[in-house]
Amino acid sequence: MHKSLGAKPVLFPLPVLMIGTYDLEGKPNLMNAAWGGICSSQPPCVSISIRPERHTYTAIMERKAFTIGIPSADYIKQADYVGIVSGKNTDKFAATGLTSVKSELVDAPYVLEFPVSLECKLLHTLELGVHTMMVGEIMDVKVAKSVLDEDGLPDIFRINPMVYETIRKAYHSVGPVLGKAFTMGKEF
Repeated sequence: MHKSLGAKPVLFPLPVLMIGTYDLEGKPNLMNAAWGGICSSQPPCVSISIRPERHTYTAIMERKAFTIGIPSADYIKQADYVGIVSGKNTDKFAATGLTSVKSELVDAPYVLEFPVSLECKLLHTLELGVHTMMVGEIMDVKVAKSVLDEDGLPDIFRINPMVYETIRKAYHSVGPVLGKAFTMGKEF
């Protein structure tokens, strides 16, 4: 038997995404967003959904670019903080001690301390209720050498990303490997 919770924005888990932008004055800013994910493999694209009243929304619309940082769990307090305060009133990089790096490909900063960063060019927007979905073409993925495995690929356990649970408003870590994708189901 199942219990109905009604229509809610629920999906388990959600990513913890740090959206990097330059505001209208050129100041680097970060926003914590969970509404996002890969939306195309060719061209490689990611979508994020942001409310139009957010400081980050204005920056993306003006500069047509953003980055998405994947913070490790080591930066849980910094990640949470940038979701609590507005970049309109606060220099989030100064407050958290994070390092802003200017992207060479898009007009947005990424965070040096985060092990993975996607550099995105804004392609499309779609108004959906109280949010605007923004689709960004991924121009490059920057990965810290320290999180690469022996084959030179990102290792999820070295990255140690956080995931977000919207119902309880809680952060979690990634668990153990359950099996090999596109292999386990072949027994059927």
